[in-house]
Amino acid sequence: MWYAKNVPNGERVARVLCGVVSAGAAFALLSGPWAWLGAASAAGLTMSGLLGFCPACAMVGRKLPGSGR
Repeated sequence: MWYAKNVPNGERVARVLCGVVSAGAAFALLSGPWAWLGAASAAGLTMSGLLGFCPACAMVGRKLPGSGR
């Protein structure tokens, strides 16, 4: 892959769970375009957990220990 994983496994699980819960809460508590906007932002959190790469963490130079990069 063209990116190096920079999110540890425990945090990846937490990001996916928080993203799914946030998307569900957005649809349950908000209405109209606000629900879709909330769900889209939660999708970004979920995707960073699934891929193991966080662009914001990469910008500040976060690397996993022992990644060799």
